[in-house]
Amino acid sequence: MLPETWTILKLLKWTTSYFKSHDIEQPRVDAEVLLADTLGLSRTDLYVFYDRPLESPELARFRKHIERRLKREPVAYIVGRKEFWSMALKVTPDVLIPRPETETLVEAALKIIPEDPAPKPWRIWDLGTGSGAIILALASERPGHRFYGTDRSEKALAVARDNARMHQLDKEITWLVGDWFDVSVHRFSPVEVIVSNPPYISSQAFDELPPEIADCEPREALEGGPDGLNAIRLIVRNAQDHMVSEGRLLFEIGCGQWPAVQELIRSSGDYRQWGVFKDYSGHDRVAYATAMGQERASRGADPDGPLSD
Repeated sequence: MLPETWTILKLLKWTTSYFKSHDIEQPRVDAEVLLADTLGLSRTDLYVFYDRPLESPELARFRKHIERRLKREPVAYIVGRKEFWSMALKVTPDVLIPRPETETLVEAALKIIPEDPAPKPWRIWDLGTGSGAIILALASERPGHRFYGTDRSEKALAVARDNARMHQLDKEITWLVGDWFDVSVHRFSPVEVIVSNPPYISSQAFDELPPEIADCEPREALEGGPDGLNAIRLIVRNAQDHMVSEGRLLFEIGCGQWPAVQELIRSSGDYRQWGVFKDYSGHDRVAYATAMGQERASRGADPDGPLSD
């Protein structure tokens, strides 16, 4: 497929053109990431050593990377890692690939969780933790608090544990197997903060996704039912029962879902305040709500009203 002798720069140019001719969305970036992984270099190093020729074993490894990408396998799965919150995380097809917009959820949670854990550490629970990206980011920024990551997939939790060890956070986080709230009643006390990136893509929209997503990433981590809100309904309905008074709930939502999500929060009668944070592109991305606690209203009552962001 490739000539026998190629320098890094010539190979980058050829691969970029080849990917472009096969409708790969980010041809240059993908070529850089795959070649850097092949050579054990950073993307910057590719341009420092641009005239270095590749040896035959390196070319053979790079060919395999190219072949996998042409089959629409995501680059993150090919190289086995993805950066999130400035942390390199292990990813496999058992977990969702972390997205930049999910960092909005981390930022929102950090505004709530105190930097000083004294006099009493807060408990922060990540529902459906997957690779552990969200709870690892929070634990790295707020040491001294208590962190929990739960997922119904043992394979996903194995990835999360590996990531925790990689970043020396394995002693900071408790990992538990369970489907949404099934683990909490028996394993730990009510928490101050619940965070989640639940599946929120509608069934119809999922079928229209690019093959890199629809055919490769775990469907159960992405599809949220006919309207995309199945998991969000469950979270809104049950979170109050697992948080302390004035506990905070934060979860990611899809573009255009905020009006429906806001109505779910309002009509539940379980929350005193709510609102939404926008992501870097200006889209409504993270819904947040404050639990009623001891002043809980009956379901369907009208709480104080939404918070403007």
